Amino acid sequence: MNRTILVTGASKGIGKAIACKLSLDGFDIVIHYHSDKQGALETQKFIEQTGQKSRLIQFDISNTEQCQQVIEADIELHGAYYGVVNNAGIIRDGAFPALTQDDWKSVIHTDLNSFYNVLHPCIMPMIGLRDGGRIIVISSVSGIVGNRGQVNYSAAKAGVIGATKALALELAKRKITVNCIAPGLIDTGILDMEPIALKEAMNMIPLKRMGHVDEVAGLASYLMSDNAGYITRQVISINGGMV
Repeated sequence: MNRTILVTGASKGIGKAIACKLSLDGFDIVIHYHSDKQGALETQKFIEQTGQKSRLIQFDISNTEQCQQVIEADIELHGAYYGVVNNAGIIRDGAFPALTQDDWKSVIHTDLNSFYNVLHPCIMPMIGLRDGGRIIVISSVSGIVGNRGQVNYSAAKAGVIGATKALALELAKRKITVNCIAPGLIDTGILDMEPIALKEAMNMIPLKRMGHVDEVAGLASYLMSDNAGYITRQVISINGGMV
């Protein structure tokens, strides 16, 4: 049986690395992007070289109606997804007194609400496959311990941890696992941190380096595999010993 995985935010960074790795594992990939179509096409080019099928899908993860319409149309045309990697998100960092209402709302609406927006249209069709399934939600170490200058982001990422644990309970009888990956400081090639903040963060990491996107992708690969069928409702950190 051909198994298809939807990866959101697959045009760059962690999402791209996960999509590429899962294609090497033998999965067909639905490559989601919002605005970076060129990046999505580059991901697709890699996947084609692995011999797996792929297709592009575009929507704004913060827009409930758009997510539902696009995902339902894709499933209607191609069939249900065996797995979903809910990865896409945004950051609007700043000290709490300086956060604007838009800084708060945009991060919550994107990073937390996307849990519902992306996964809700996928669940019933996934159940209908009667093949089990895998859901991986990308949280953050900030959602576990909180982080200075990221009150909005920490709130959203803590929220998806709670949602993941609850959904895992609901879907366990369907043999659908639901887990969180909580990355720490990962070198995505587009890291935007002040040098002082970066130095402070590095001092908190016992391994004294940033993580690689391929290391996060390797963890996602395992959680998506048949060998991980007994792992659900977990938050797995990949942060070099930061916490």
